[in-house]
Amino acid sequence: MKNYTITVNGNVYDVTVEENGAGAVQTAAPVAAPKAVAPKAAPAAGAGSIQVKAGAAGKVFQIPTSVGQSVQAGDTVIVIEAMKMEIPVVAPEAGTIASIDVAVGDAVESGAVLATLN
Repeated sequence: MKNYTITVNGNVYDVTVEENGAGAVQTAAPVAAPKAVAPKAAPAAGAGSIQVKAGAAGKVFQIPTSVGQSVQAGDTVIVIEAMKMEIPVVAPEAGTIASIDVAVGDAVESGAVLATLN
């Protein structure tokens, strides 16, 4: 019996594989529930100090800004889709986009850092 950790579509599974005598390999069902995937690493050293966080869990629908763009407080930085609604995530204060830490289609949790400003 051998134990392996396998990641499928971002879900991590621990599996046990039993080897039969003729060299055939028979796989067993996962032995553990999916583990939580570690959050993305902190933004790079060049990233800004002002965090733009998701107000709700959902999927990144649109990114109308780009790194280096100036924004005012209240300007939409990223749009999240949750329950078929488009929810704008706005800049908490005026600044310049230092990093965008998500891509369109990414699933995000409430409170996740989506971008940073300088």
